[in-house]
Amino acid sequence: MDYKKVSRYVVLGVLFFLPVTFLLFLYPATHNYQPLDIVNDSVVDLTNMHADSEDTIRLKDHITVLGFLGENPMKQSIAASNLKELVYDKFKGFKGFQIVIVIPEGTEQAVKNLKTEISSYEDIRFWHFVFGKPSDIKRVFFSLKSQEDLKTDLSTDYVFIVDKDLNQRGRLDDRTDGELEKQSEVYGLNAYDCIEVAEIKNKMSDDLRIVFTEYRQKRKGEFNSDTRRANDLNTQDEK
Repeated sequence: MDYKKVSRYVVLGVLFFLPVTFLLFLYPATHNYQPLDIVNDSVVDLTNMHADSEDTIRLKDHITVLGFLGENPMKQSIAASNLKELVYDKFKGFKGFQIVIVIPEGTEQAVKNLKTEISSYEDIRFWHFVFGKPSDIKRVFFSLKSQEDLKTDLSTDYVFIVDKDLNQRGRLDDRTDGELEKQSEVYGLNAYDCIEVAEIKNKMSDDLRIVFTEYRQKRKGEFNSDTRRANDLNTQDEK
């Protein structure tokens, strides 16, 4: 037996079948792709507010991370820094992405100080601060589905994902594998705690990537725009 020939055929076989096997592994992942859940479809846009630039900032037609830093934004510098380093720096090049912080009028100087602290002379042109009256801020916040109320200073550590169609995105079922095995009670994830680094770095980053994948597929005409997400939302409301 010519062992050299046998070895050559084995190597050639491995080189041929390895890419095929890899593609077979990829196929189920693509086929089973699911968009990020719509947890609320009635988010209001940012009317009656003005930005810290000359631009008119709106949620519609953008993929937005929406936050509320309140009357003392410097007290929320840890949350803002986590958001900058773990979310903004990762997604600022994606089409339609923006971070919007809704904040009370009269905090303009504090916002300048906060921007200096978190920017480090980097490009933050896709990060907007929008100023409004307390009533307008509450109107936007209470149009969102949140596990935590807005604090008396109009701040929260939580941020929200809002898609281009003013739908709030999240997880209708955020149970771990262990909780699924134990058939624990279903609970969702409507907002992301900026103080919890692991939640922002892992859950929120993954969820944003799913939203961007969905819109990329829509642009290519590859997205199956059925009504399953709306059905999930209706099912969640009935619980």
